[in-house]
Amino acid sequence: MTVAEQLEIIKRGAMEILLEKELIEKLEKSLKTGVPLKIKAGFDPTAPDLHFGHTVLLHKMRQFQQLGHEIYFLIGDFTGMIGDPTGKSETRKVLTREDVLKNAETYKEQVFKILDPEKTKVVFNSEWLGKLTASDMIGLASKYTVARMLEREDFSNRFSNQLPISIHEFMYPLVQGYDSVALKADVELGGTDQKFNLLVGRELQREWGQPPQTVITMPLLEGLDGVNKMSKSLGNYIGINEPADEIFGKIMSISDELMFRYYELLSDMSLAELEQLKGDLKNGAAHPMEVKKRLGREMVSRYHGNKAADEAEANFVKRFRDNQMPDEMISITLSAAGEKILLGKVLAGAGLVKSNSEGRRAIQQGGVKVNGEKITDDNLELVCMGEYVLQVGKRRFAKVLFG
Repeated sequence: MTVAEQLEIIKRGAMEILLEKELIEKLEKSLKTGVPLKIKAGFDPTAPDLHFGHTVLLHKMRQFQQLGHEIYFLIGDFTGMIGDPTGKSETRKVLTREDVLKNAETYKEQVFKILDPEKTKVVFNSEWLGKLTASDMIGLASKYTVARMLEREDFSNRFSNQLPISIHEFMYPLVQGYDSVALKADVELGGTDQKFNLLVGRELQREWGQPPQTVITMPLLEGLDGVNKMSKSLGNYIGINEPADEIFGKIMSISDELMFRYYELLSDMSLAELEQLKGDLKNGAAHPMEVKKRLGREMVSRYHGNKAADEAEANFVKRFRDNQMPDEMISITLSAAGEKILLGKVLAGAGLVKSNSEGRRAIQQGGVKVNGEKITDDNLELVCMGEYVLQVGKRRFAKVLFG
């Protein structure tokens, strides 16, 4: 591809390119010499599962990969133990190395659902950060001033509000920046909330006599509510390891406006096709439901395969158009100490909710059915005998047998 063609793909969905002129020069040099650019994106394994919000960066990495550039998927097993303070109003809990390594293993399994494993270099930043001596760390800390650190909005807010900032939190942007020095990165990708850290990488590369990396920031993907960024803590996420029916159903639940946001940031559809699709929708040649199904099929196919996508669509149509139960659902046998048990506790025992209290909230909000009947009494007790078909929301079903 020409530089202009590459740039069109790279700019898709991106918020900022710092500096675009430098990126063009790097692409021209790469095209002339045949040497691919080194593209870096870092992920701290602070939780075991990735969701669609994380895949915005992964999808951009995949585009660079398809353009022939060298991809470095950096697992922050060292930085993860510090904890990224970005956007936090208080010091994060420090993870143990055991927790970080366990989460890192699941990351490696999940990212190859998007990236080509044969063309991806997986690196751990403990490989170089773990070798730095105390003297090296002091030298690294000397490269930046406290005043510069306090330019970061979250640090500034905490300082102004007399909230504590631990010294090790100031080290986070520095060690993340040093990752770029160690890898000699040409480009680093990150969310808009990472802009400060990414720019520190540019500064440190200059200190080490390297050409500064181009910084590309990507937007933070909105969750299912269409307002807040996708987050497991807010419950508005789509996990890439979730069942096919769950992924498809969640895609179908998003707004039409958010649907095209997902298309732009997550889909392999070309920009020309996407504009055609928007036009078809506007002039009535396409129906929003069908356009959303197309997105749902693509996402499920990516993580579960084409057959699963076909089945997920068929199950969706059956449940929501024909108002039928799915042909297959989890079946679980529970034991109980007494003759009756609270419905909220049963929902948690069946894995339909994470806790008894979440089960009670789901009942109060009218999102629970027992044998097809909506339940609103959160004190309802089920008799501990026979079989019940439980439903939470539109997509979660389970058969529960007491034995």
